[in-house]
Amino acid sequence: TASQVVVGVAVTNRGTDSDEAAPMLERVKERCGKMPEEYLVDGGFATLGDVERIANAGATLYAPTRAPRGQEREQAQPRRYDPPRVADWRERMGAAEAQAIYRDRAAASECVNAQMSERHGLRQFGVRGLGNALMAVMLVVITHNLLRWIALTS
Repeated sequence: TASQVVVGVAVTNRGTDSDEAAPMLERVKERCGKMPEEYLVDGGFATLGDVERIANAGATLYAPTRAPRGQEREQAQPRRYDPPRVADWRERMGAAEAQAIYRDRAAASECVNAQMSERHGLRQFGVRGLGNALMAVMLVVITHNLLRWIALTS
């Protein structure tokens, strides 16, 4: 969105954030009081299980599909064993409209990520433990959101 505020934050000690898209959507729903109609996420953030859970929750997911191995199918073409919601997601992401929506995501989210890293110094944690790391992230997020609020209301 044009406001570029952060509405969902989590910290994990896993080496990947895959399979975190559906739980984060639930956190966003709790914080905002309603389910977002559209949900744009980074590549690798959503697994096929997340795709189904998010579709069942009523949100339209925009996440890039992975390139197929070999030459047996196009990237957006569903696999023969895909569940219906996963097949719908693959076909949707193959459409020019979905690709344009996903490209626009980078302008908003990558700007926030860059500001968190460059402006607020959130590159490495000076604390130990997930709880302390979450508190450090939350302080940066609150600062970011307050600065955005000031900029938007000035």
